[in-house]
Amino acid sequence: MRRLFLALACLLVVAPPVGAQSRVKDIAQLQSARDNQLVGYGLVVGLQGTGDSLRNAPFTEQSMRSMLDNLGIATAEGRARLKNIAAVIVTANLPPFVRQGSRIDVSVSSLGDATSLGGGQLVMTPLRAANGEIYAVAQGPVSISGFQVQGAAETVSRGTPTAGRVSGGAIVEREIEADFEDEGSLTLQLRNPDFTTAIAITDAINQYGTVEYGMNPAREIDSRTIAITKPKDVSPARFFASIENLMVKTDTPARVVLDESTGTVVIGQDVRISKVAISHGTLTVRVTESPRVSQPNPFSDGQTAVEDNTFIDVSEVGTQLGTVDGTDLQGVVEGLNRLGVGPNDIIAILQAVKNAGAMQAELVVQ
Repeated sequence: MRRLFLALACLLVVAPPVGAQSRVKDIAQLQSARDNQLVGYGLVVGLQGTGDSLRNAPFTEQSMRSMLDNLGIATAEGRARLKNIAAVIVTANLPPFVRQGSRIDVSVSSLGDATSLGGGQLVMTPLRAANGEIYAVAQGPVSISGFQVQGAAETVSRGTPTAGRVSGGAIVEREIEADFEDEGSLTLQLRNPDFTTAIAITDAINQYGTVEYGMNPAREIDSRTIAITKPKDVSPARFFASIENLMVKTDTPARVVLDESTGTVVIGQDVRISKVAISHGTLTVRVTESPRVSQPNPFSDGQTAVEDNTFIDVSEVGTQLGTVDGTDLQGVVEGLNRLGVGPNDIIAILQAVKNAGAMQAELVVQ
């Protein structure tokens, strides 16, 4: 019983206590300080026979010939039979305030039927933003975290060998225009929207602003947005650096997250369950057919007949009635563990408790 309790306790992932102190920089971010997504199409060369089959991926051959033409190399007519080239999609995130000449990481994913990008080299690939402009150029060796070994009758693979990264493989060629130095007002956006947390951040910034600058610089807009007026005679960077380390008591709504594919249950600190009686069991019905053959007596006019013989076995496991009464998180966990059920059964129980109206929390099923 003790092993079962420990096993179920490991399956219930308990959220951290609500009301914990967190820094402003960990729960909110500047609206002007946002990433920008980049994407490009390129080729990975130098593969050891694990590239695209040009019959199934004709765009790889077209890209190869176009690249050679740009390099001044005339290609002969006819189809090539190369297996060391793969067409890939290259993606990257352009961080805020990045300057021209900085390097960023890129992700590389196979577009055709290549089996592995291991040992490959990404050829110069322009990366474009949503507006179609080129902001970076990527090139370099591709690092993958998986492998695939294939024989005549069996294939062994681990991870995803058709996707990898190029660390520092892209050079920023164009900067995102941002006049942060001339900003007179700042906008904070909470990563997890909540009115209570937004008010707590506003009060903490205003308390600091009253002591240091004699003003209340912050004003809450909604559950996600806080507007901040920069004091005079201080740069936006220095002012934000002074408030981003302020400690704030965070709050989140009561929420239960269920992942049926992995059997993971996450219960928030403020989840409450009214006292309910739960009976959860497994009903098994086994039907076995054992027909009997009846033979007539010798030299008689009888006929051979088949007599049906059916055995039905009904078994029911775990039908005991238990109670769950959770005035706090520990009570909820102990009540579920007392039922002695597995993770998938816990998910079914929590869904039934929510439908019964006994759970005072938001139920999220993934």
